[in-house]
Amino acid sequence: MSPEPSGAPEVSWLGGPIDARALFAPELAALVATLRVLTPADWSRTATGHWTVHAVAAHVLGDCLGRLGHNHRGGFGEGETVEAFIHRTNQQWVDRHADTSPASLIDDLAAAGDRLARRFATADLHETATGVSWAGVDPAPAWLDIAREFTEYWTHRQQIRHATGHTTDPEPRALDTALDTFMRALPHTLRFTSAPTGTQIDVIAEGAVSGSWTATARADRWSPAEAPNGRPSAVVMMDAETLWRLATRDIDPADALARARVQGDRRLAAAACQIVSIVP
Repeated sequence: MSPEPSGAPEVSWLGGPIDARALFAPELAALVATLRVLTPADWSRTATGHWTVHAVAAHVLGDCLGRLGHNHRGGFGEGETVEAFIHRTNQQWVDRHADTSPASLIDDLAAAGDRLARRFATADLHETATGVSWAGVDPAPAWLDIAREFTEYWTHRQQIRHATGHTTDPEPRALDTALDTFMRALPHTLRFTSAPTGTQIDVIAEGAVSGSWTATARADRWSPAEAPNGRPSAVVMMDAETLWRLATRDIDPADALARARVQGDRRLAAAACQIVSIVP
């Protein structure tokens, strides 16, 4: 394993790097294609929370432009947390573009998305980058920051698909990358869960897209490494659709736990189901 570059954070507890760079261009193209075939009525359908499809599209455009260096957020309010700042400025951007036509949103998103995809395509995965709060790392390695950004666009596209009568896109590479990224929040999720050193929890996604993620209690933090005996104290098995929707809070932890198959310690399984891989 190559040593971390000088100045980069030590992040072995996040697991191995994810390379989502090549996925940006097809993901943003798929999002633009999804938007281009919407009917006028589709744009006013609720996609997530109180946001319509139009609002989600405007938010994604703002996210792209922010990544490209267009500062539309301004500064922090007095005593404002990072999470509150993000939610406030996201809403301000959406409100500012409430009357922007769908055609303009699509054209601007296509142009900004193409520039962003080309920028990410040549990024150094091991540079120091923006923090990822839900993984508990600031600054973060670029590979996690880039993968997190990929999941933003992927998740919002699924929300638009669901709002307009379609199911989650089953394309396996994108879904697999999204799940793997979301699950890097598991060690941070468990940070307040008490357990003897060596206690292992496994989370397993089942179905056409599958995967397995491990967290093991160490003296100082939970780690993705397996316990020395390799035997988990709790195993949580659920389908990939439930897992990604849990991580993005499209369903709540109690519902996800009820759908899951659990082996072993149910307290630990419930703790794992508190995972959240977005800014709450």
